Amino acid sequence: MSQNASASSASPSAAGPELSIIVPALNEEDNVGPLVDEVRRAVLDAGIDAEMIVVDDGSTDQTLPRLRELQKQHPWLRLLHRDKARGQSSAMWAGIHAARGRFVAMLDADLQNDPFDLPAMIVPLRENAADLVQGDRSANRRDTFVRRVSSWVGRTARRQILGDSVRDTGCSSRMLRREFALQLPLQFKGMHRFIPIYCRMLGARIVEMQVHHRPRHAGTAKYGVLNRAFVGLIDCFAMRWMLKRHRCTDTVEVSGDSR
Repeated sequence: MSQNASASSASPSAAGPELSIIVPALNEEDNVGPLVDEVRRAVLDAGIDAEMIVVDDGSTDQTLPRLRELQKQHPWLRLLHRDKARGQSSAMWAGIHAARGRFVAMLDADLQNDPFDLPAMIVPLRENAADLVQGDRSANRRDTFVRRVSSWVGRTARRQILGDSVRDTGCSSRMLRREFALQLPLQFKGMHRFIPIYCRMLGARIVEMQVHHRPRHAGTAKYGVLNRAFVGLIDCFAMRWMLKRHRCTDTVEVSGDSR
């Protein structure tokens, strides 16, 4: 199966779900089954009208065949497939622009994010108290030493270079309004690390929420020190360049008979 999600952005409708859950996946054959089951129990069984969009980022294992089998059982599961890996950021972009929900949530496919956090995250959005609910794993980190060090480097760099005060901006557990999600420049590599500060630049109200964090269930991590911390440091300067040059595009139309 193949689908070109970049051709056009899906528009939410009265018949669309309230929530779209975007999950990029690369070689996660042993994780996608448990993840789909957890999303069903945590979200669908809780009465939230939702769809789950898994973006297979060119997996070379059995991730896609297993997802296709799961799709037969779960009509709310949608699949996007790419013939080769192009990265987490652009996979998120593809999922967001295919989403039909009023709100957009994001999860990693490795089961480290807990879908049972999502019902609490949707509440501030429903109550119009926030535009982005950002997960914070700081009280529950279950990472290896290498990942903790690389995360500390990235967090410190973002704070010093960008003035980013969000505690755990690298946490993939988040939920935001669709209109903000569509403006994220995720077609650029590495931009998923800067979603909170970019949303803040757009005027979003951000709420941070403690979420669970679990050890990887199966498979191998896609990031290490070199491609997580040091590359992320370089990306911080690119992000600063974007922030300094961003200009508001809002306008007010003036009619010809205005006095």
